[in-house]
Amino acid sequence: MADQDESGAPREFHADVPQATEGFFLKGAAHQDWGIKNRLASIFDPRTGRTVMLAFDHGYFQGPTTGLERIDLSIVPLIPFADTLMLTRGVLRSVIPPTAGAAIVLRASGGPSILKELSDERLALDVEDAVRLNAAALAVQVFVGGAHETQSIHNLTRLVDLGQRFGIPVLAVTAVGKEMVRDAKYLRLATRICAELGAHYVKTYYVAEGFDTVTSCCPVPIVIAGGKKLPELDALRMAHDAVRSGALGVDMGRNIFQSEAPAAMLQAVRAVVHGGETPERAHELFRSLAAAR
Repeated sequence: MADQDESGAPREFHADVPQATEGFFLKGAAHQDWGIKNRLASIFDPRTGRTVMLAFDHGYFQGPTTGLERIDLSIVPLIPFADTLMLTRGVLRSVIPPTAGAAIVLRASGGPSILKELSDERLALDVEDAVRLNAAALAVQVFVGGAHETQSIHNLTRLVDLGQRFGIPVLAVTAVGKEMVRDAKYLRLATRICAELGAHYVKTYYVAEGFDTVTSCCPVPIVIAGGKKLPELDALRMAHDAVRSGALGVDMGRNIFQSEAPAAMLQAVRAVVHGGETPERAHELFRSLAAAR
């Protein structure tokens, strides 16, 4: 009979102990499927609920960006210090070791180069290829207010449909064109639209005035873009202030790989995001690690 147990040992059914129903730690994801939650938990550290993403997908429209001429030399040594890598599938297959432990966020949109109108993007990979590559999430650029706004929003909604089908979260990246004002009012609009249309988390820029209103009215997590290269202490202050205002992490590129000591800078950013360090103490860590390299 199926209920027989030849070991003779008493079995413990613990009938008096209710089964625990664990909630999910990440904002806005409680009702997602198991696969999406599992992938999000590889991006956002469940211990802190935050993430440090290393972005080096710039080449998909800029070509060999300064600091990314040789990704095997500049980026691969940084992988142990990042929770997540944001990159293209071409670089993933050609350069990144399969033994890398960081979660993979694949750039899923593209089209024009810096020589053309950047907002005219299309989806640039098949979701089945993302599954082959074990992607933790797919990133799509969304140009709210741009010349090709509707097309970019259709890219987002199409990718969300595919992501839900295959259990892969979608990161909406809000692009701010030269003609758009980068302020809290615009960021509230752009991030909320992305969330309303199904993005599982959103990447946007940090602004000092009113950023807490951006994070509070967006029903999914927000991570901030690093933006242009800043002095190290200024970049650490930006990360600190963004997290204090409700961001659940950072996605930094140029402020890491264009730093004078990229590995030290990435560790300092981790100290701010995951460790709760002040920018000043994190900068001291940066200097000490940079001096010891």
